[in-house]
Amino acid sequence: MQILIKYHNKNIDKIRTIEGGNWIDLRSAETVELKAKDFKLISLGISVQLPDGYEANIVPRSSTFKNYGILQTNSYGVIDNLYCGDDDIWKFPAYATRDTVIHENDRICQFRINKIQPEVDFVEVNALNNKVRGSFGSTGIV
Repeated sequence: MQILIKYHNKNIDKIRTIEGGNWIDLRSAETVELKAKDFKLISLGISVQLPDGYEANIVPRSSTFKNYGILQTNSYGVIDNLYCGDDDIWKFPAYATRDTVIHENDRICQFRINKIQPEVDFVEVNALNNKVRGSFGSTGIV
């Protein structure tokens, strides 16, 4: 699959896949100083043209909170394939839980490309006739 990408910041490392990895790291395209409770859309410095029928899903890296004390405000980012103009720059919506500095080129999040959800048709029924598994956290409990 070929993905077209435009870099807006020549100082950040180019995106690359990692052998055996399912997610691709993204970097801050700017140095950002945040105080506790600040919100900022951090530029990731790229615009991307995804193939028709695909979307990108963005989440923090596992070390992002530990290293920077930031949370992704929408918990899970979705970028559809129509967000592909020259100035449609990918961003990371960050909320700071403590004072922090994120430097240009720091890896702060990751993405993967998935097929979009197919069209579905919901059919209303009176019963599903399946075994009841229990409530949240019930997997594996007898």
